[in-house]
Amino acid sequence: MNAHVPLTVPSTGAAPARQRSVGHVALLAEGPGPARLRDLAEAGPLRLRFPRRHGADETEAVLVNTAGGVACGDRFSVAIDLAAEARLCFTSTAAEKIYRSDGPISRIENRVRLGPGARLAWLPQETILFDRVRVRRSFEADLAPDAALLIFEAVAFGRTARGETLGAALFEDAWRVRRAGRLVYADALRLDGAVGALLARPAIGGGAAACATLLDLSPGAEARLDEARGLLDGAATLGVETGASAWNGHLVVRMLAPAIGPLRSLAARFLEAYRAAPLPRVWQS
Repeated sequence: MNAHVPLTVPSTGAAPARQRSVGHVALLAEGPGPARLRDLAEAGPLRLRFPRRHGADETEAVLVNTAGGVACGDRFSVAIDLAAEARLCFTSTAAEKIYRSDGPISRIENRVRLGPGARLAWLPQETILFDRVRVRRSFEADLAPDAALLIFEAVAFGRTARGETLGAALFEDAWRVRRAGRLVYADALRLDGAVGALLARPAIGGGAAACATLLDLSPGAEARLDEARGLLDGAATLGVETGASAWNGHLVVRMLAPAIGPLRSLAARFLEAYRAAPLPRVWQS
């Protein structure tokens, strides 16, 4: 009778090689008025869908990630090119989940180009970072002198409903906006290590587990500072800290909250009033 001897595979200590997702969408649309599709390229798990919105003054483009999230080492990119006077609202079908990594860094690259008089509202739903996430994200925009760009991005640091905090993570987020070829806005965030502990520091997050930034680069945005601050009244009742400032022709709103729920509620209320338009329907699902 032969004895069964278990097979033992020596560990190399290195992360196993995996097949990673590479997704890309590129949209070229023309105006005037609600953007009309001229060309669309899709690759990997990323898709763009265009739900009908009767009577809307802008086309809605909804990003779908059929992979269900971003895993370690994935690479995703979105490119949007709006010709003169085209109007588009970009959003995502659900919150984007970025999962833990055993080493490789995921990359998300977003690029937009707006022609003369074009208008883009960039309103994806929030990004949820899992513990041990490793991701680098970038947003680059090139605007014509009179183009209008409104960006809103929210991030949840851990799944707060599960009590998750980021004990070890890497999150990098860099924004660069140029108007007529000149750099007019640059912003960068880098959190590396025990992110939960970093966010607990008063000078960094003050205990926040979610944050958001709204950037309005529309003509006349700087003059709307008092209006924006008025729309933020009552934020403290939701437990959300906010601040708004304006300079060099643009306006920025920052939000910090102990969880994504109250931040999302405030952001939805603010965006609807500030844009004088309903949010994309997927935000309401």
